[in-house]
Amino acid sequence: MSTLYTNARFWSSGKEIFHDLLVKDSLILAVGEDVKNFTAETTIDLDDAFVIPAFLEGHAHPIFAGREAAGPKINGITSIEEIKTQVKAFADANPSITWIIGGAYEAAIVEGGDFDAKWLDEVVSDRPVVLHAVDHHTIWVNSKALELAGITSATKDPQGGTIVRNSDGSAKGTLREPSAMALVLDHAPANTLESDVAAIKYACKEYRKVGVIAAIDSWCEKDMARAYIAAAQTKELTIAFNLSLLATPTTWSGDIDDFNDIREQCLELDNPSQLQANSIKFLLDGALSAGTAHLMHAYEDDPTSHGIAIWSDEELLNALVAYDALQYQVHLHAIGDAAVKQALDALEAMQSINPPWDRRSVIVHAQLIRDEDMPRFAQLGVIANIQPLWCYLDPMNKELIAPRIGNERNNQQYRLRSMLKAGAMIAFGSDWPVTSHVPMQAIGVPVTRTNAADGVTEPWVIEQALTMDESLTFYTKNAAYQLFRENEYGDLEVGKRAAFLVLDSDPAQNPATKIIELVS
Repeated sequence: MSTLYTNARFWSSGKEIFHDLLVKDSLILAVGEDVKNFTAETTIDLDDAFVIPAFLEGHAHPIFAGREAAGPKINGITSIEEIKTQVKAFADANPSITWIIGGAYEAAIVEGGDFDAKWLDEVVSDRPVVLHAVDHHTIWVNSKALELAGITSATKDPQGGTIVRNSDGSAKGTLREPSAMALVLDHAPANTLESDVAAIKYACKEYRKVGVIAAIDSWCEKDMARAYIAAAQTKELTIAFNLSLLATPTTWSGDIDDFNDIREQCLELDNPSQLQANSIKFLLDGALSAGTAHLMHAYEDDPTSHGIAIWSDEELLNALVAYDALQYQVHLHAIGDAAVKQALDALEAMQSINPPWDRRSVIVHAQLIRDEDMPRFAQLGVIANIQPLWCYLDPMNKELIAPRIGNERNNQQYRLRSMLKAGAMIAFGSDWPVTSHVPMQAIGVPVTRTNAADGVTEPWVIEQALTMDESLTFYTKNAAYQLFRENEYGDLEVGKRAAFLVLDSDPAQNPATKIIELVS
């Protein structure tokens, strides 16, 4: 069956706008004037719509998003009282749920981001409550959760994590970074295969609604990977997924056989293109909002702290060499300039040890980069995965991060124009559920360095702005390249999958552009 899509403005990275596209058996058969060489069985007039390739998601946590959606939804709430109201309403409506887990609250609504367990106790005291912050490096819990976890004034901060304390040393109710969060979350009921498959189905549905056709789960634990495999086996994956399997300093070497087995199970699926497990996730530091991103110079609000380095240089290099030798792409979370330097140093050393191959290593976030490290992304062939929706002076940057690191360093974040001038390849990702998974809400932000939807109209370091063509490229062509899916998606080219979005207008001209349809 062949279908001609006509009377539209088709945009594809690096190409002139064309007006016709011919599809046969879900593949692009011809574009532009070349469609005249074929006879279409069906013609669809798109009424002068603007058409772009479907988006690809270069960094996100879809299962976490699905899990979080099952609890109280507190995104965008700007007061403690409103959060408490939502938590109480959820608790009253769900009396049989033993642990109330939800998110995600804006840490900037409280000075320093330190939330008190007593505030949650006022609405739920008989059951543990755990709320994730929007950075997902922090949780706020009630006293029952602290009690069940056995956290007292005698409990020491775990390696790489922080328990926020009251003046008497007791736990206040805020815990930062995975090792500290685990002190509580490890006591919560385990997620099941069935609940995680449900979370995946939720993520698929949400992604398709906003025009995302493929995504990477950038923090995939072994049980989560098994849920993806189960969903693929029952044909419940309605978008394509890559999995980035989580390596930690204490478990990475013992996980190699399990990760190889997961990769092999994906290859044995009926449609192995639908689910791939070729990436390994490394978490090198924390977050600026939590004061745990690893910095070259100390935090201004705590001159004794440079943040945290989760991996030692030696352990990180050993792990990278081992997984790279097995031809896994590596996906390194690095936010602070010291973490970015550590990542680049380790990748450079890794490349000097292992033979070359098409590795496409990724550093995700890369919010603060030293000037001397800018050219190293291109020199080492490292992809920078950036979150476009963060490229404006939002409340977190203005009210929480700037006081921690000072305005000068705060304004050095997301230097996308400088990165491009240094030759870096940039791909986009949302980091959902940390922030919205909707690309159409994000693509204009790095272009204007504002976000009118959030009431912020003053540009933030406008000289670092992108063009709309660049922004679209990073969410389509470059994201496809990062995900090793450039032969399927990312362009409107002959031979590729016919996965495209019909928009009501050109997003470069109309910031309120809407998706009319996803064709796939």
